[in-house]
Amino acid sequence: MSDASPGQQRIGALDIVRGFALCGVLLANVHPIAHATLAATTGPPGAEYQWLGHVYSRFFPIFSLLFGIGFALLHRSAATRVDRPRLVLLRRLLALGVAGAAHLLLWWGDILSTYAVVGLLVLLPSTWLPRWAVAGLGAAFLATALITGDSRFVVVSGLFLLGAALVRYGVVDRVEQSVRVPAVLGAAFAVSLPFADHLPLTAAGLLGAGLYVCVLLLLCHTPLRPVLDAVFAPLGRMAFTNYLTATVLVLAAARLVGGDATTWPVTVFLAVTGSIISLQWLWSALWLRAHRHGPLEHLWRWATWLRRP
Repeated sequence: MSDASPGQQRIGALDIVRGFALCGVLLANVHPIAHATLAATTGPPGAEYQWLGHVYSRFFPIFSLLFGIGFALLHRSAATRVDRPRLVLLRRLLALGVAGAAHLLLWWGDILSTYAVVGLLVLLPSTWLPRWAVAGLGAAFLATALITGDSRFVVVSGLFLLGAALVRYGVVDRVEQSVRVPAVLGAAFAVSLPFADHLPLTAAGLLGAGLYVCVLLLLCHTPLRPVLDAVFAPLGRMAFTNYLTATVLVLAAARLVGGDATTWPVTVFLAVTGSIISLQWLWSALWLRAHRHGPLEHLWRWATWLRRP
């Protein structure tokens, strides 16, 4: 979930995008986590919560794309540091799988286990392919998802490969300097977005996710950059820690609020979500004053490189 490896400078714009995506994913996950744990019935959420599916469909792709980017950046870094860089990648994915399996004990909706499996089956083998093949396979996976309907495995595979291709074509290296590319792509996404209501949820989500990313990258070139750095970068730099601990915080909040989560007033739901994001921002900002990485990021790097970061 990180774009920085040992000896490699972080890409601040990606931390901003990652922190933004983390907030959206948490917003979409608070209700199903609480509902799966506390709900007295198995009925669907009320109509006032139907919009959460649209939120998830727009933020989940951003997270997946960034994982593919981070994986490719790690591969590039490892290739300059060790003789067998793919063993580094393998250990990273296996450690992620262990974390995801543990997270599944708390909540069935964990995405890390899916990321680990897709990484092992799709992303790791793609490191032997030329970059044009990686880009083509990524496009093929996404086209398949759009044609056949929503499939988390297929969508994640396509976004992983697309993220890796962006690194291998040098797009990510220029993300801090480029204005024209996000402006052109953002305009294309914006023009297409009015038709999103007539598209499958997967297609609408991908369009929305693309627009959000482009707008954020453009805002990084404005006087709002310090604000974006302050608000989203701490969350993004500790995304692994914050994603996992969010489940614990939601469960604790659900116990405190009580009742059937499907009957929570929207104001209560938003208050719980806002409180968790605020708490995570506070501890992320404070922790990063004294440490380069979050606590779970530190352990993940230790497992990846088999030495203490």
